[in-house]
Amino acid sequence: MNILMMTNTFRPYVGGVARSVEVFTDEYRRQGHRVLVVAPRYDAARESEPGLVRVPAIQNFNGSDLSVRVAIPGLLAGKLTNFAPDVVHAHHPFLMGDAALRVAVGRNLPLVFTHHTMWELYTHYVPGDSAVMRRFVIALATGYANLCDSVIAPSRGIRNLLASRGVQSPIVVIPTGVEVDQFARGAGAAFRRRTGIPDGAFVVGHVGRLAEEKNLPFLARAVAQFVGHDANRCFVVVGDGPMREHIEAIFDDHGLAGRLFAVGRLEGKCLIDAYAAFDAFVFASKSETQGLVLVEAMAAGVPAVALDAPGVREVLDDGRNGAMIDVEDADTFAAALQWVAARTAHQREQLAENARNTARRFALDRCAARTLQLYQSVIHIKQARPATDTLWENAMRCLNAEWKVWSARAKAGAEALTK
Repeated sequence: MNILMMTNTFRPYVGGVARSVEVFTDEYRRQGHRVLVVAPRYDAARESEPGLVRVPAIQNFNGSDLSVRVAIPGLLAGKLTNFAPDVVHAHHPFLMGDAALRVAVGRNLPLVFTHHTMWELYTHYVPGDSAVMRRFVIALATGYANLCDSVIAPSRGIRNLLASRGVQSPIVVIPTGVEVDQFARGAGAAFRRRTGIPDGAFVVGHVGRLAEEKNLPFLARAVAQFVGHDANRCFVVVGDGPMREHIEAIFDDHGLAGRLFAVGRLEGKCLIDAYAAFDAFVFASKSETQGLVLVEAMAAGVPAVALDAPGVREVLDDGRNGAMIDVEDADTFAAALQWVAARTAHQREQLAENARNTARRFALDRCAARTLQLYQSVIHIKQARPATDTLWENAMRCLNAEWKVWSARAKAGAEALTK
């Protein structure tokens, strides 16, 4: 099968969507399928990479670490003809998502869309952020989903949310998978030595982009409260972004600067070792559709403490593999961390084993197999309704694609302004 992935984010950008595209792409190729990824150009990216096409993009859009593609008509035509995709998979409902729709309609291919993101919680990246803008992106994503042959929701909660918003295309729940065995082989003690963490310390860890939508000031205050009660506790933050200084300032205000270890972005074995060094993983984002880092932590046997959210509640089982907090209160969050720290050695091992069992449900090979099955299904349905390939028919399909793109935008704008 020839699979075309079209995404607004990909390595070296660090984020859940980029990670999802990367792990699924690697697994599909391992199973013998061909994959072509189309993504924006990043200044830090390698010049060329097999199976990856970079398109021109505006770097560091609106002060973020995002690259936003610049539309150049006809840029991909030759490459796509040579690749001959069987299915198009869009990972965003705009920018590269628009391009994916044009490719799918123009070439009479099935289009699959994964709704990775709660877009209304990311509008601060766009000039003119407002309630109207938030309604617009919800309507835009909903309208885009209804133009697709199938929609993937990373969790049941997101599936239910999409259905309530009016998505009528078939919705299938398939989370992003994790290479569970790799995360179970981390060298936590070695990471602690390299980082300078004292022997025997209770390590609270967090992994992710340090961005506004991740609710990090609240998380830092709650963890600082927990760490401040015992000199043998510390906080390790893996990742980078504009909120790093805020976290450092909060720990400095609490007189705990020496017990914050902000180690920056980590990948590969270094990231796996970091997870293995944690005694508890913390997460306060309410913008996730799955919370992939929670699964990675649990694959390493690390219990989690997190705020209740759609992407969290299907991973975190309160009292079994960690603690889930249903109110955004620093005292309550710190108390949950204290609950984990107060477990006996046997109880903590049981939490760890429960966490590992949870992670196995998200094994990458299982999730990839379900997605490949979905691809085969939509390809079969599309092939049952073949289209002619005359010049006129091709032109009409291209016009139809443009009509669908602009109609979806117009409808989303109208809904945002009238609600």
